[in-house]
Amino acid sequence: MKTNLPVPAALPHTITNGLGETLTFLRLQPEPDGDRLIVENAVAPGHGPVMHTHWLQDESLTVVRGRLAYQILGQPPRYAGVGESVVFRRGVPHRFWNAGDEILNCTGWIKPANTIVFFLSAIYDAQVKSGSAQPDRFDAAYLMMRYAREYDMPTIPGFVKRVIIPATYRIGRLLGKYHKFAGAPEPVLA
Repeated sequence: MKTNLPVPAALPHTITNGLGETLTFLRLQPEPDGDRLIVENAVAPGHGPVMHTHWLQDESLTVVRGRLAYQILGQPPRYAGVGESVVFRRGVPHRFWNAGDEILNCTGWIKPANTIVFFLSAIYDAQVKSGSAQPDRFDAAYLMMRYAREYDMPTIPGFVKRVIIPATYRIGRLLGKYHKFAGAPEPVLA
């Protein structure tokens, strides 16, 4: 299975969103049914990604230091401590955050890797650009449109997904906002 990495494609590759989350893509572990991307993170207290879905990938986190809170959409939060692991299956909306008072460190993997390095790198860059948890609107529209079959944000209202995001994407194209994405990997068709 082809793996799409950002340019440069060297691993390890570390990204930060400027809001308390740092993620390092350590290495690819080739496997017959798709490369496993080995990762580690550092998350500040109270921070973590919003509710999201990976349509084509499984994800696992093992707590190395701190206290991990996690939630499956529609379920109450659960917690994991040092040495405990959590697996998020593809297609299951989930989120996690640091529920402790110190930096949360986890090791983990995402499988298959597909476009995740590019996608998360671009999302983190868009958050740095906006200076908030909400990514730059044009960058977010591009990523949500291009990779809609791979990733989703289930808490975004349907009207916004069907009307606002596509309109923002078209305006962004007219304004020439997407030249920086010229080398973006092709979406994985499921």
